[in-house]
Amino acid sequence: MLLQKFGLAAGLVVAASAQKVKLMLLGDSITEITCWRPLVWNQLTSAGLASNIDLVGSMSDLQSNCQKPSGFDMNHEGHSGWQAYDIAKNNIAGWVQSTKPDIVQFMLGTNDVNIGKRSASSILDSYTSLITAMRAANPKVKIIIDKLIPTSWSDATVEAVNTGIPNWVSQKTTSQSPIVIADCSRAAGFTNAMLRSDGVHPNDQGDQFLAKQIGPKLVQAIKDVQAGRKVRKSFSG
Repeated sequence: MLLQKFGLAAGLVVAASAQKVKLMLLGDSITEITCWRPLVWNQLTSAGLASNIDLVGSMSDLQSNCQKPSGFDMNHEGHSGWQAYDIAKNNIAGWVQSTKPDIVQFMLGTNDVNIGKRSASSILDSYTSLITAMRAANPKVKIIIDKLIPTSWSDATVEAVNTGIPNWVSQKTTSQSPIVIADCSRAAGFTNAMLRSDGVHPNDQGDQFLAKQIGPKLVQAIKDVQAGRKVRKSFSG
């Protein structure tokens, strides 16, 4: 009987290890039409994690100028021109309820500034609504929030959002659903030379910078999800 119980527990650990980690990349055109996503995929492949993850989302496009790695999972929730305010109000609940992601990584707010003319506090309030929906779908969701890349004209509201993010994270992070920051800001080294001529979207150099800032956070989050599953399943036996 003891051997049977031990075998069951071991089997659950194996099953937990084999279960894919569901990852949502959420954002606007900086997620949809640029090339940092496949660069991050290469990092996940190098870390031996690509076969263990499932990128989720209603979008599956990749720009023709981006190199598509072997096996690249193109699903995402990057929506060009969309604002954090509208996504929080109208979309996020449905997206996360249908996919139940284990990890959500997001960069949102540039369109709230440039199109919606919203304040930094309004954008941070939208972030709160976003994570509330994420946690309703999965109380243990791990969240990575990106500080916004700069505009070429150094918009003061973008900078104010970035300044406010650390305090927002300290208030909202929990042990069950931790939030970490991927710093993609000017203060972290993103320069105007990394922007396209439109002054908003990253060029090839900018994509490399985003991948360098975001990729390691995703690698760690994936490993943390896998480790947590092994612990929970081993005790359930």
